[in-house]
Amino acid sequence: MKIRIISIGKTNIAFVKEGLDEYLNRLKHYTKLSWEELPDYKNIERKNQDLLKEKEGALLLKAIHPNDILFLLDDKGKQKTSEQLAHWIEHHQLYEQNDLVLVIGGAYGFSKSIEERARGKISLSKLTFNHQMVRLILAEQLYRAFSIIKGEPYHHA
Repeated sequence: MKIRIISIGKTNIAFVKEGLDEYLNRLKHYTKLSWEELPDYKNIERKNQDLLKEKEGALLLKAIHPNDILFLLDDKGKQKTSEQLAHWIEHHQLYEQNDLVLVIGGAYGFSKSIEERARGKISLSKLTFNHQMVRLILAEQLYRAFSIIKGEPYHHA
């Protein structure tokens, strides 16, 4: 199983990019992971949120393979502790043959078509983070999850 993370828009905050690169480098020791940044639509007025979500949804559907196991990162999703996330990932590694795809959508959420394609939604917190920070938090939590799976001391619980 490979983990693919897909996000809308570029990572353009320097400290986020540095942190993201650090955790992605660390994750190479545990799993095959790829991060794909899809372009955002700058020419659509923010007032037209439904059109924006549909355009992003179409872009995401093109990037997702038919057999991928898709989960959306969404503030309305199911919350997991770090330990639960680790067990969830381990379960997918052991029992799923297809790639696990985690999607960070645009600022206004997901289109109906992408929500229907997804197996579920995951929330990283009850707090609201900007989409740049979500990238770094997700990368750190994935690293933490793999350190839990391997019994390494990074996670002190």
